[in-house]
Order: sequence, then structure tokens, then C-alpha cells
Amino acid sequence: MPADTSTQQLIARRNRLLGPAYRLFYEQPVHVVRGEGVWLYDAAGNRYLDAYNNVACVGHCHPHVIEAIARQAAVLNTHTRYLHEAILDYAERLLATFPAELGQVMFTCTGSEANDLALRVARTCTGGTGVVVTRTAYHGVTGALAELSPSLGLPEPTAPHVRLVPAPQSAGDQTGEVFASHVRAALEDMALSGIRPAALLVDTIFSSDGVFADPPGFLRPAVEAARAAGALFIADEVQPGFGRCGEGMWGFARHGVVPDMVTMGKPMGNGHPIAAMAARPELLKEFGARSRYFNTFGGNPVSAAAGMAVLDVIERQSLVENARRTGTYLRERLTALRARHELVAEVRGAGLFIGVELRRGDSAAAGETTKLVNAMRRRHVLISAAGPSANVLKIRPPLTFGMEHTDLLVEAVDQALQENSID
Repeated sequence: MPADTSTQQLIARRNRLLGPAYRLFYEQPVHVVRGEGVWLYDAAGNRYLDAYNNVACVGHCHPHVIEAIARQAAVLNTHTRYLHEAILDYAERLLATFPAELGQVMFTCTGSEANDLALRVARTCTGGTGVVVTRTAYHGVTGALAELSPSLGLPEPTAPHVRLVPAPQSAGDQTGEVFASHVRAALEDMALSGIRPAALLVDTIFSSDGVFADPPGFLRPAVEAARAAGALFIADEVQPGFGRCGEGMWGFARHGVVPDMVTMGKPMGNGHPIAAMAARPELLKEFGARSRYFNTFGGNPVSAAAGMAVLDVIERQSLVENARRTGTYLRERLTALRARHELVAEVRGAGLFIGVELRRGDSAAAGETTKLVNAMRRRHVLISAAGPSANVLKIRPPLTFGMEHTDLLVEAVDQALQENSID
């Protein structure tokens, strides 16, 4: 179905004003004008089930978060060179969700800034420059992070300090030793090139690589290999963090490791631009002795109020438990589709972060995945795709997603596979 005239005009205006580097979701883009809970609404009043947007982690326009932002904005908003209790209260509460070893936090505005800051700290404290990331990783849009984000679609990084490794494969690497062997090989290659390593940087659910969560603990050998070579472990929790995996607040906890630094963003303020990096105090002591840090908007009182309100909602509405319970039900219902549709090869994930791999025999069903994502959009259900071959359905709804929403989502997948000759 072609886009209507008003949508076509909006697309043309956007292209003229914003240029060609931006991308839109779906063959027929959605013009959203309002959000509430797990729903988005377009300009014609149509309702869409949002099964993709982890930015609004406690639901679109949550009234408690909105009220906290408005209340603080009406009193004061300034930067961290003045004393203010809000940032300290929030820092204490946020750090209480981490292992005791991660005792300090630095605030930014975006996950890209948080990862960029973590790289600065790692390079300062190790004296190295080398970074190991997965082959389809996404870690941010700064100059330094774009080199570490192959999923942006750029040519393979040519920077001498970057090494790419295959993502872990849940079916064939039950102990994590295969993934660790790739990390060791990358670090050995760095050494042969005279490059000192600084960090192993991974998204702890490997979301852009196709979503790999199991078995718990498989990440530990790779972390040990990195540390043995003198590198630090940076856990990118921008996507798996804040309870999404349904087992505590952070994805790394499933693997029984304590990172040297943890970065977070997007869901932290439920759409308000706040992000952060938590770290071992001994690292920030060394970094602070050699460098200074200032971020005009990072950690401002309004952002702190937004962050505090998100933690309120996660706790009061038991959203970590909801992610576990609803996520288990969602995986069960999606797995049941394998009996009806040969295209559904594997369902994996943790909590409310699910990947559904589509294959035809031994071949990645990339074209069929694209068709399915767009067929779902026509049914007013929003998901996306990930993985090196773009053949993994990426499902990560707001943490308020319930059983009734799960049923709507799975029924839409089932119908789309049947009715569009996709399967």
C-alpha cells in the first residue's frame, strides 16, 4: 500500500531539510503523533502496538515520569558545577543496583557519550588503544564509536586499533569457550601489530548481532581472556539494562561477571536524554588525576528527576518480574510457531528482549524477514530486525508489556507468515 499524499509530502520535506544520512523504519513509514503505555498513535488516530521501543522502557508518556520532569523544570535546571542534591540522590540510588565494586558514576546525555567516556577512561588507565568488539556491534555515533559500530553499515573498520570478532552462537558455544577463543586471537593479533589493548566492549545481550543471551555465564571466559591481556571489560547496557532481561537490573549479571565499567542510556530517562557510566573507583581515581570531565547537560537536575522517576516505576510496578514472566510467555508462544511455520528456526533471548531467527534450510531468510517486519507494520504491530544477515526479528517492547499484548503480537506474526506467502 503506497503512502498517502500527506505522508509522502512529510517524507519529501524531511529529506529536503535533514539530508540523506537519516533512515526511516518500514517501507511505509509511520507518522506518530502520540504515545501512551505500549501504544503509539498515528496522525489518523490509528493505534500501533509498540513491541520494539526500549527507549520508553516504562511505557510511553508515563505520568509519574512526566510529572517529575515538569516539577523539577519549574524550579531549577543547571549543570554539575553547582552543588545540587538531586544528582547525588540519584547517583546513590542508581549505584545501589550495581555490585559494590562499581562505586562511582559519571553522567552524560547519550549512550554514545557514555561509551566514548568509558573508552577515554580505559585508554587512560591501561595505556592502550586497542578495542575488541563483535562483528555486527553497535555502540554509538561519535567518531570513536562509529569505528566500533559495524552495524552502522559503514565499510569494515580500517583503524589499526579495532579488532572484530564473531558474535557468540548460543547453539554451538555452551561454555563460551569458542567466543573466548576469538577474543584471544584478536588480542594476540593486536600484540603482533604492536598495539596495546584497552578494552573488550560488548552489548551484554548482543542485540545487533542477533540477540544471544544463553547459556548464562558464557561471557565469563572472554572477559577473563581480555583481562589476562591487560584490557578492561566495558559492559554496554544501553539496550539490555534496567531490568529488560528479567533477572535483576543488568544483563552482565546473568554471566557472573563484574565489569570494570558499565555504560547505560536510552531507557534511563524513559525518553529524556540522560545516560551514564558506572565504574570501579580506582579507575576514576587514575582518570581524574590525569584528566578532567565536564558535561553541560549530563546529570542536570531535570535529568536526575527523570532517572529517579524511572527507578520508582520499575520498582513500584515490579517491572523486572514482569519482564521475566511476560518474556517467558512470549518465548513459549513464539517457539510454538515453529510447528506451524518452517521459516521460524530459533527463538532466543531473556526477559523482554527476544530474537526470532528466520531461515530457509541453511540459508538466512533476510528477504522474508524484511517482508514480515513490514507485514507486521501493516497490522499495526511494530518490530524490527537485526543480525549480520538481518534475518532475526528483534522484539523489545516497553517493560509494561503484558500477556494480552503478547497474544496480539504473536497472532500478528502468525497471520503475517500465513497471509503474505512469507512462509
